[in-house]
Amino acid sequence: MRTVIRRRSARCGRLAAVVVGSLLLGATGCGGDDEAPADKDVAGTELCGGKAVSAEASKALEVIAGSSRFEASEEKYTVAQTASDLVETWPRTTVGRDIACRIFTSGSPRVQIIITWGVGDGPPTGALGPRFTVLKMGERTLVAADKASVHFACRSDRLPTARKTAHTLIGVERWSMPKVPEGDVEALKDAYVTVAHSFSQAMAKELRCEKNGGLPVRPVLDPG
Repeated sequence: MRTVIRRRSARCGRLAAVVVGSLLLGATGCGGDDEAPADKDVAGTELCGGKAVSAEASKALEVIAGSSRFEASEEKYTVAQTASDLVETWPRTTVGRDIACRIFTSGSPRVQIIITWGVGDGPPTGALGPRFTVLKMGERTLVAADKASVHFACRSDRLPTARKTAHTLIGVERWSMPKVPEGDVEALKDAYVTVAHSFSQAMAKELRCEKNGGLPVRPVLDPG
């Protein structure tokens, strides 16, 4: 699969700028007795079992959440557990709303980001709303200003019926997202795709998918 990541320097610069701006806003808006103690905070790379969030995805989470301070994930939320759940489910299919991980910022306001998983017996189909952008990553990647999803095909010796392909879905969204997204919409889209790609890659490795499920090493941020 040919993956072309265009205008990367400009878009990564925009993502970094939004991270800085978000953290400045978070610093001025936090405080008070309900603020979580600093020793309970964890880095983004430690969330969801410590294998799901790359350094790049950790920065992307800061863009989505407007904070670099996160609560430790519950022990049940790991890539290994999600992969085991998928293997146990297959060849039955799901609707893609099973929870892979819940991410919470610490302090106030408390933001929740959820990562979901699903598995189907065929490639993704169906009409798309006008707010979604399609990216050439995996079988199909969709992104909007408040969510992203990555579909990838997995053939693996871990699956009970190894001759078939498990069409896997990983989704990322922020709960209670404002109707009008706050901040740079393009940077938000990049952030959601980056997080979804990171978790998808971790899942493909954990499942031992052939050719890593066809996923590129780096997230594809631009259509084309």
